Amino acid sequence: MGYTFYRHGAKDDKFRAKIGKVYLVGAGTGDPELLTIKAYKAILKADVICYDNLVSDEILAINPTAEKIYVGKKCAKHSMPQQDINGLLVTLAKQGKIVIRLKSGDPFIFGRGGEEMQTVVSAGIACESIAGITTALAVANSVNIPLTHRDYAQSVKFVTGFLKTDTPNEQYAELLADNQTVIFYMGLNTLPNLTQGLLQAGKSADTPFAIISNVSRDNEQVLIGELGTIQDLQAKAQLLSPAVMIMGDVVPLYHELNGNKQTYQDLLA
Repeated sequence: MGYTFYRHGAKDDKFRAKIGKVYLVGAGTGDPELLTIKAYKAILKADVICYDNLVSDEILAINPTAEKIYVGKKCAKHSMPQQDINGLLVTLAKQGKIVIRLKSGDPFIFGRGGEEMQTVVSAGIACESIAGITTALAVANSVNIPLTHRDYAQSVKFVTGFLKTDTPNEQYAELLADNQTVIFYMGLNTLPNLTQGLLQAGKSADTPFAIISNVSRDNEQVLIGELGTIQDLQAKAQLLSPAVMIMGDVVPLYHELNGNKQTYQDLLA
């Protein structure tokens, strides 16, 4: 990896390094084997890596010499405001560095990648996004719950648990259609309000519902019930974030496709 230099006239003029570049890289759910080859190659050439809370140590270790800057977010705990993260990417790139903004999941699915790219591009800096396996796809394959199935679901909705103002997403009327699978990101802490809101909006209490915690990791846990019972089950199980929730008629396929594999509530019985 080298830099292009520009001469400014006189023989003794100093050389100036070319401006750097920002890559928005999807790290998936933390399993390094789920990285794309393109993401892996980008990480290897990084000068600095700005990484999220859920990026695993194994993925960070791919490039041991790059500078690492933690810019992660947990529920109500942000190590750095989003506006400051945007500015940091610009500052680092203007220093001539190859900057990897390493994100859990995919940069453009509830990852604020669009906001970051807007800032970087508006500053005249080259920016490229590299896809990652978003949580919904990882969980479907990890626990064998197909998100679509000709007999049960002909569409899928990805829904965030929180809006831009950090208030709960309460747009329940959009989630009532049959023959669809709904994936809830970042909504575990609002589960009581979520289930109550859906029920009041008219969703049937016997709608299958699942919670999957720590997707594709060694401590992955699965909790399966119905919209009317999942809150009580979670109160006993206390599955932890990060977690994704799935609602729809595809959920019971878990039992068929996993044989005798235990769910978390089996251990509670």
